[in-house]
Amino acid sequence: MIEPLEISFTVACTVNHAFETWTRRINLWWPPDHTVSGERDATVVLEPEVGGRIYERTRSGDEFEWGEITIWEPPYRFGYLWHLHRDRSDATDVEITFSQVDEGTSRVDIVHTAWERLGAGGQDWRDRNFGGWSSLLPHFITEAERKSS
Repeated sequence: MIEPLEISFTVACTVNHAFETWTRRINLWWPPDHTVSGERDATVVLEPEVGGRIYERTRSGDEFEWGEITIWEPPYRFGYLWHLHRDRSDATDVEITFSQVDEGTSRVDIVHTAWERLGAGGQDWRDRNFGGWSSLLPHFITEAERKSS
């Protein structure tokens, strides 16, 4: 078994705002260098329901599937199958929970698992994803804190 990737951090906003920023406003903070197309004007979409898709749409209308929502419990928890740059059969599992620390601070916990589905390359892919999360999360934090409510 490959150890889950677990990341926790706090953000200066309410749970509702953190959840909304991550899910409904994902296109405002997701950086182009974390997309399939790499296009600056690609739109990132997260459909807010179990079975909803996570995907990018380019200006020309091309769509690239990234994942599928498996858990939808706003504003505290959601999860998805994740296969950005991979075949859907190789999807890993991501679960993100949001909890209120105090009036103006929320904690975000990410658990990314199922690396075994990637076979012999699972550990390497996990290690690469740690770097991906590390470079992605500052964008989320900036957006959540810029427009906190």
